[in-house]
Amino acid sequence: MARKMKNVIITCAVTGGVHTPTMSDALPITPDEIAKQSIDAAEAGASIIHLHARDPKTGRPTPDPDVFMQFLPRIKQATNAVVNITTGGGLGMTIEQRLAAPLKAEPEMCSLNMGSMNFALHPMASKYSTWKHDWEKPFLEASDDFIFRNTFRDIAYILKHLGEGCGTKFEHECYDIGHLYNLAHFVDAGLVKPPFLIQSIFGILGGIGAEMENVTVMKQTADRLFGDDYVWSVLAAGRFQMPFITQAAMMGGNVRVGLEDSLHIGRGKLANSNAEQVAKIRRILEELGLGVASPEEAREVLQLKGGDMVKF
Repeated sequence: MARKMKNVIITCAVTGGVHTPTMSDALPITPDEIAKQSIDAAEAGASIIHLHARDPKTGRPTPDPDVFMQFLPRIKQATNAVVNITTGGGLGMTIEQRLAAPLKAEPEMCSLNMGSMNFALHPMASKYSTWKHDWEKPFLEASDDFIFRNTFRDIAYILKHLGEGCGTKFEHECYDIGHLYNLAHFVDAGLVKPPFLIQSIFGILGGIGAEMENVTVMKQTADRLFGDDYVWSVLAAGRFQMPFITQAAMMGGNVRVGLEDSLHIGRGKLANSNAEQVAKIRRILEELGLGVASPEEAREVLQLKGGDMVKF
């Protein structure tokens, strides 16, 4: 069984590399917006803040470490939240580009996708007739021919240089059953050591489908492979976000919200901010009789190196 938790860890994925500026005015783009929404999300109850960067002028995902460094120190100074930086980046980025900011910042945590996969966003392109920026529609449409590369060599490289080299631990993103077996390979090889966080992801076109039964299947498989060596969390895309993470919490899991995963706060209603989503899941958790973990609790459970050991 997954490691038992006293309280539920809330991760907030603030901006991501999936949604584009046209889709929501609330999506943070500039370093100021990303910093403010991250701080607000932490104050609302998120103990881990997961971060991507965007070109401040166009909103396009960017791997530029200089952009990250415009908001990372501000978040650290204003909150005690665990900062988690993407190694996934955005569509079309090389592994070197994706690692540029994490290797410079040496954060406590980073995301790590556990397998190559089709990562399709193109159906979203047909939902809008006008766009804020010229890059948005072609960016989405091109994903019908995109493979999100995460080979065994890529994963081993990240584990060695960022994990062993920087003391960073990972949010192991598992979009399908096979990704759990890929993770097991690295655990067996001694490259991933417990306790480690598994983020089970549902509803991305190219990954496991958003059927509630799949939540149980993913957890049962992880339980069989890892016993109590892992900490379990769930995110679900779009309209599946709140129902799936509520179910996960009732099964003893942790949760992830944020505008990276869903732009909505309810049916047909766009969220005003990341903090609004954090506040909603916190209210649900507390009404279910569940507590919310502090950043200190998250660090203790995941055995993180501490905020004083980062390079920002």
